Amino acid sequence: MISERHNNIPASYLTLIKDNRILLLRRFQTGYEDGNYSMIAGHVEKGESFMQCVIREAKEEAGIIIKKADLEVAHVMHRSSNNSDSNERVDVFFVAKDWKGEIINKEPQKCDNLAWFDFDNLPSNIIPYVKQAIEQIKSNISYSEYGW
Repeated sequence: MISERHNNIPASYLTLIKDNRILLLRRFQTGYEDGNYSMIAGHVEKGESFMQCVIREAKEEAGIIIKKADLEVAHVMHRSSNNSDSNERVDVFFVAKDWKGEIINKEPQKCDNLAWFDFDNLPSNIIPYVKQAIEQIKSNISYSEYGW
């Protein structure tokens, strides 16, 4: 018997940490989790690696340049979307040790706030799976599951 194969959607997330604070953005007019905080992130495009995706998103969303050598995988999450599309997600969370450029909101049509938050005082309106990933990163836990 052949079972149905997974339909995983890959995404990359950028964790920027400075002085015990983490950079978060509030989603705006995207149709997904609007009004809630997330990280710089995006879907991996066909023919693109997770690392290439996060480097691209950093430039597109925050105007910063990140080199591959300055990225480390901090967490991987396998996530069930729990909605009608029945897709599963594989999210890779990277921490950037360094970056070049000034962080600015390059997509005001999709993000209405880009700000630093204390690691121990995250906003209450953070996307739940993103909050879980941050907690796992703080605890040096490299893998988790969400929504199962």
